[in-house]
Amino acid sequence: MDIRLLETFRMVIDQSSATAAAAALGLTQPAVSSQIARLEDAVGFPLFERSGGRLRPTPEGLLFYAEAAKALDGFDRLTHAAEQIRSATAGRLVVASHPSAAISLLPPVVSAFVSERPGVLVRLVTRASDVVSRLLPSESFEIGIAEPPIDSVLFAVKRFRFRCVAVLPKGHRLARKSTITPADLSGEPFVATWRASLTYQRTKEIFAATGADLAIAAETEFFASALGLVSGGAGVAIVDPLSSAAPGPAVVVREFAPAIPYEICVFHGRELSLLGQAFLDVLLARLATHAEEVTR
Repeated sequence: MDIRLLETFRMVIDQSSATAAAAALGLTQPAVSSQIARLEDAVGFPLFERSGGRLRPTPEGLLFYAEAAKALDGFDRLTHAAEQIRSATAGRLVVASHPSAAISLLPPVVSAFVSERPGVLVRLVTRASDVVSRLLPSESFEIGIAEPPIDSVLFAVKRFRFRCVAVLPKGHRLARKSTITPADLSGEPFVATWRASLTYQRTKEIFAATGADLAIAAETEFFASALGLVSGGAGVAIVDPLSSAAPGPAVVVREFAPAIPYEICVFHGRELSLLGQAFLDVLLARLATHAEEVTR
């Protein structure tokens, strides 16, 4: 059954006139009459009584109109759904991330993404980096963010490098300096990240190489927690620039030299959904403002 015939039939009923329906549809009146006749042949019963050049719905025609309207409304919903899928404005997306990115990187990205797409649900899964890299083959999420290494044979991987910054309590004696060095922080109460992390290892190496005293007063796994400890006066810290992007009134951020790199990987299976690709584009644009992509 041709959907165009159903649309013409509905319009004739709604307009109470074949002439008015023809004008609304951009057709001639004979074309409308021809389409109604074709639909009657298809259904096998009269839809209208014809009297004095006017069309009057038969009882069967009114019953069929109710069903045709339902079918056309369903088709309209299907067309709308297809448009939403095509434009990545509907659907469900699962993103898995290690804690640092889940706390600092993803919230503004997800917020901006869903605010422009009311029909989209984004679910964030937070796991340790090694767990995130094991989840993807099971297809439990579409996009992953974790610290390297990530197997580039199994996944499409983009790697980004940040330059860490120093964070100090507001009013600290070093806050007047634009660049902080290990010598500046020698003997200062220091909030360290987890000792197995590459950031901690690099920090330890730099302090040792310059003869500075790394006086650890507190340890935490996450940059965001380190920032909170600095804000509370526990000491100074070295964190990634995303975590320090909104440090709060009790903390000041300064460049740290020599550079201490921090790297993350954004990865996914070889094929992404349209929704996944749209989210990835937004995520990569955000990363490009804070990090350099590692291409080697």
